[in-house]
Amino acid sequence: MRVRRMLLGAFGGLYHDLIGSRSPLGAAAVILDADDRVFLVQHSYGRRNWELPGGGRKANESMEQTVHRELREETGVEVVIERLSGVYYQPHIDHHHFVFLCHVTPGSQASANSPEILTCGYWPITALPRPISDFTLLRIDDARVGRPFTSIAVVGRRQWIDDPAAWLRERRDRG
Repeated sequence: MRVRRMLLGAFGGLYHDLIGSRSPLGAAAVILDADDRVFLVQHSYGRRNWELPGGGRKANESMEQTVHRELREETGVEVVIERLSGVYYQPHIDHHHFVFLCHVTPGSQASANSPEILTCGYWPITALPRPISDFTLLRIDDARVGRPFTSIAVVGRRQWIDDPAAWLRERRDRG
């Protein structure tokens, strides 16, 4: 585990590419608590950014199974899926990303269980940690607003956001 953490810290996503573990399909969970705080994990690699928990699909696994497995592996959390909140396509890496609005099963406690995760916890929407990307904010906002999922959103390369609260306000103002 120590070697894997070291490789992840040094090479990040390239590590996954080199060992061939990057899947063209992924899933993540937007988990909100009773105070409307969002559950985020901090990666141990790359920018050490804050992200929704989730990851790549394994062979013969549904997207729902992917969310459950990734959450157990990364944080030890068990969830109930409420609904699919969005599907996002990243053409620059040919990746489809399924996002589910979830809630934590009562009694389930989170902790960083994976070499990929430094820490995890709940954050108020108005005070999200940094670094965080526009892609993460987009998925959180789509799940919170509760728009019916109707089409696949095509997204560009991730951009790092200095003021997440302002980004979310501007997105809401644009409609």
